[in-house]
Amino acid sequence: MAQAPSTSIAAELVGRIAELKKLQACLRAGKNVLLEGPVGVGKTHLAIAVTQELKRPVFRIDGDNRYSEQKLSGWFDPPTVIKKGFSAESFIPGPLVEAMKVGGVLFINELNRLPEGVQNVLLPAIDERMILVPRLGEIRAKPGFLVIATQNPKEFVATSHLSEAILDRFELVMIQYQSEEDEIEIVSHKTAELEGSKKSKASLSLASVRLIRATRVHPRIRRGASVRAAISMAQIATVLISDGATFEEAFLAAALMALPTRIEIEREMDSEQSIHAEIELLLKEMSESVLSDLNSDGVKKKL
Repeated sequence: MAQAPSTSIAAELVGRIAELKKLQACLRAGKNVLLEGPVGVGKTHLAIAVTQELKRPVFRIDGDNRYSEQKLSGWFDPPTVIKKGFSAESFIPGPLVEAMKVGGVLFINELNRLPEGVQNVLLPAIDERMILVPRLGEIRAKPGFLVIATQNPKEFVATSHLSEAILDRFELVMIQYQSEEDEIEIVSHKTAELEGSKKSKASLSLASVRLIRATRVHPRIRRGASVRAAISMAQIATVLISDGATFEEAFLAAALMALPTRIEIEREMDSEQSIHAEIELLLKEMSESVLSDLNSDGVKKKL
């Protein structure tokens, strides 16, 4: 009989029941899991929540093209080596070895940002459950050792392709954008503690979500925004309204602060100044369209 996600973890992750069930099934089967999806869809949050439920030690690393093989597996401390030689006492274990020794979880955020050489260090650990440390010998993983990793799609900046050998050792769980209803619920929850009228915050949540969803399908936008941008927009606009700004002023100002760093447009101009001006003009047009639709729906008239 399938085991449903616990009430506590499901409540934290709006609209992720299907993904939760897949991820938990893989982990209960003792499989390593790769979560793939756009920036800001909650891959890291989902992974961390599930690892906490496993009640095992978790060791995290964040993908970086400067991350080294030694930092992952471990290194020898020079002063201790001088005193005691290359021994277990002089060896400082990295997160991979630490996770293996205690049967814990190695969580790798943005795996495809790690250099290929570092990725290759993982192969024997996740395939044969052992690694060979020069001058120290073989280290075997205790029962319970697992790897959970996330990656952004290949087309994103600063990412690389994972080798077939690495991919073959992972089960893939795709994380897509949530529904509009789920995203509105997330944004509403994040603005609940801020001062302001409930009706105003509800309208801001709706407008912010509609705008970020519009960025994902706009022909001039290569990469749209996630719900993270909608959260920032709604929070900033709520504060601006409490300081005396009108709904329209606050919404547009918040959009111009929250979205430029979270979208990529199809560039038609060369200079950075022109690109910023183009983004600002585009966002103004889109924001006005969203506000017009809200007025047509009678949402803002009720405020």
